[in-house]
Amino acid sequence: MTTSQMEQLLEAGQYVAIPKLGDLVKGLVLSTKGREVRVDVNGLTVGVIRGRELYTEAEVYKNLHAGDTVEATVVDLENENGEMELSFRYAGQKKAWGDLDGLRVSGEPIAVKVLDANKGGLLVRVGHVQGFLPVSQLAPEHYPRVAGGDKQKILEKLKSFVGEDLRVKILDANEGDEKLIVSEKAVWEDEQKNVIAQCRVGDTVSGDVSAIADFGAFVKFYPKNASTPLEGLVHISEIAWQRIDHPKDVLKVGDSVRAEIIGIEGSKIFLSMKKLIDDPWKDVAKKYKIGEWVEGKIIKVNPFGFFVELDQDIQGLAHVSELSSKPIEDIAKLGLIGETKKFRVVSIEANEHRLGLSLKDEAEEAEEAKNAEAEATA
Repeated sequence: MTTSQMEQLLEAGQYVAIPKLGDLVKGLVLSTKGREVRVDVNGLTVGVIRGRELYTEAEVYKNLHAGDTVEATVVDLENENGEMELSFRYAGQKKAWGDLDGLRVSGEPIAVKVLDANKGGLLVRVGHVQGFLPVSQLAPEHYPRVAGGDKQKILEKLKSFVGEDLRVKILDANEGDEKLIVSEKAVWEDEQKNVIAQCRVGDTVSGDVSAIADFGAFVKFYPKNASTPLEGLVHISEIAWQRIDHPKDVLKVGDSVRAEIIGIEGSKIFLSMKKLIDDPWKDVAKKYKIGEWVEGKIIKVNPFGFFVELDQDIQGLAHVSELSSKPIEDIAKLGLIGETKKFRVVSIEANEHRLGLSLKDEAEEAEEAKNAEAEATA
């Protein structure tokens, strides 16, 4: 039945549901000769699938026989032979996107193949559909923790996943925008829920340092009675009571450590190593007195002064204004990293973990005060 014949039926008052371009139709296979599949479309017309509209989905439809029911998409209402042109290719895409949206709703994990990588994440394939796995949606074990955030090293790490299969959940499947976003982290989070539920703030855990970043160290540990490990972050400020420039200065991957759980936010666990150590600053006023001279080693030189190590737990700051009563042109001329000098304690603030030091003696301070007073009255 041609399109014109169907139109005649409509004019005669007989209702016929005529497929439109882009519609997904069902039909019975009439024949599968050569490079064509001919289909009876609901008794209305004969549809034909040929060329790339057939062979793009050849793996799915290679074993068709007469009488089989198939789905195809209308790509032309009438070809040169008066038949309807159909496509398995577009039908396959519609079905694929429909299946993907169903998986998005159900939350069922699926396997994806990694095709390529860029600085934002991984390009993946699900069947015939390509998608994207953002860096932020990688599971912790695959997240590229690169010291200094070197973008080239991050890309190299991501490239190492090309060719691998990853288990993911679908976050977004939009056929209109051809956008498929997946998450490996979502699968990991689901698997960790029962394990994380065994953890409580205040628990003490033992584990090994699994990675080090500028902002802290990651520690992998096993909760009590758990066979699956978890990973927590010890922020740089929670590693030790003393000031640390970089976690690598005191820790390395593989180190065994103890820590206290200080926070749980979803799948994120925050740890503290220093909470398991007595705060040395609580007794600082017993060790050091304002006005006394102490020996200290300069561990850092900044334009605003020296950071000075008094002992393994206590560090102080000698502000630039406390280094000399004379104008300072080059602070490095007054002290170098690693140099030991005598400093006078000028302030102690135990609660704030601050201790002020000075290189100036009392005579210099008295002279400064006298000169300042003279200038004020002049």
